[in-house]
Amino acid sequence: MKYFKIKDYIDVLKKHNLIEKINIDDELLDMEINYITHNSKDVKDNTLYICKGLKYKSIYLKEAIDNGALLYVCEKENATEDAPHIIVNDIRKSLALISILYYNEPASKLNLIGITGTKGKSTTSYYIKSIIDNYLKNKGKDMAIVSSIDVYDGISVKESLITSPESIDLQKIMANTVKAGLSDLVMEVSSQALKLDRVYGLTFDVGAFLNISPDHISEIEHKDYDDYFYSKLKFFKQVKNLVINLDTDRLDEVLKEAKNVNSVITFSTKKKTADIYAYDITKIDYITTKFRVRTPKFDEEFILTMPGLFNVSNALASIGIAYILNIPYENMYEGLKVARTSGRMELHATKDNKTIAIVDYAHNKLSFEKLYESVKSEYPTKKIITVFGCPGGKAQIRRHDLGILSGLNSKVTYLTAEDPGPEDVTKICEEIAFYVKKSNGKYKIIEDREEAIKKAILDNPGCIILITGKGNETRQKYGGEYLPCKTDTECVKEAFLQYENSLISS
Repeated sequence: MKYFKIKDYIDVLKKHNLIEKINIDDELLDMEINYITHNSKDVKDNTLYICKGLKYKSIYLKEAIDNGALLYVCEKENATEDAPHIIVNDIRKSLALISILYYNEPASKLNLIGITGTKGKSTTSYYIKSIIDNYLKNKGKDMAIVSSIDVYDGISVKESLITSPESIDLQKIMANTVKAGLSDLVMEVSSQALKLDRVYGLTFDVGAFLNISPDHISEIEHKDYDDYFYSKLKFFKQVKNLVINLDTDRLDEVLKEAKNVNSVITFSTKKKTADIYAYDITKIDYITTKFRVRTPKFDEEFILTMPGLFNVSNALASIGIAYILNIPYENMYEGLKVARTSGRMELHATKDNKTIAIVDYAHNKLSFEKLYESVKSEYPTKKIITVFGCPGGKAQIRRHDLGILSGLNSKVTYLTAEDPGPEDVTKICEEIAFYVKKSNGKYKIIEDREEAIKKAILDNPGCIILITGKGNETRQKYGGEYLPCKTDTECVKEAFLQYENSLISS
């Protein structure tokens, strides 16, 4: 690995007008930095330590210096140690740029694709990965991915804890991708990643804007809808080519902001004026959807074998990205036909097909609206049971929105744990229940998620059970810890087995 000198990091920070003061002896400027970190416990020889974090304390800097940090970078208020340091005016941007240099600008060696929007980021990311995997298979390669579900960097697959990793972690993932010999990476780009500069300094070869609806509004995320929306629009300043959904809310503002992007193409399931337009959308069976897509280059049929009519829009976004990258139609078709997203619209049914369960990551207003709309269209005779919770310490608006929606659309809502973090599960559920009740809905609070899923299935034969929010995640966040748990899919299968056994015994 190539290491850079202290003066190289200074040059990068100066270029972006980030440096306020330098306190480093001249003889140190030619020393190489062998490691970077913002974790005071993770310090090695010749480490550059970055004083960063929402819960940062000065004691961490002392610990890093005591552990042997050669140099630290901080904002003015954190300069407390008499050791070589650089004072900057924006620690987050500085962390991003330091990380990019340390890992030798890995994004410049990749075809980088970014997906943003309120709903559909994960599914669209896996759709385009499936298309490009199909395109690259003859070369013995595939595509790396950074999603809210998992991260694959060409070396390993790991379950994700957040949608978009911190800049230092993201650059390491990209460096691993380059090291593994891969040339393509797709990532979800969250509003927090944009607002907190986790992707600062990156340029995306292709970006996709899927949709917008109020979400992530809380004291520690976005103060209001406008803050959330305009954080999303920051993405446009970092893309060379952009794919935009004409069916999104606030379209005029989106298109106005996109005027400064080099190349823009549009997609829609409703507006024929779109560059990528879907029509003749037909549901073949419970899991298969057929539709035609018209583009300036072709007018062809596509098939999705993943449930949910709303996924046609996600497919169009991936087709638009592939179109920009000049991927042939055949690879688009084959890739989408087999595309899967773990924990997204996973359909399970009892042997008699009377009770159906759908496991999905739906977790905000827009995704709930689309899920209910799709389910009512595809299963018009079935009563809907919904199992969900809301995370603790963030996205407070969901408790209102999802409570209202589940109350309006469900026969019964089962409220349960969903990464409660610093809050009490019952308290969160009671807040949601207030809005379920306000919309004349019925509810039950069962704190244990596994028990809630099983009760929802066993107590409601013949219904369709929607289990949302966690998908196939294997951990629940309680306090500051991630504790192991069964996946929603595992819970469904166990409940179905119990249901089948009860039929046999009776």
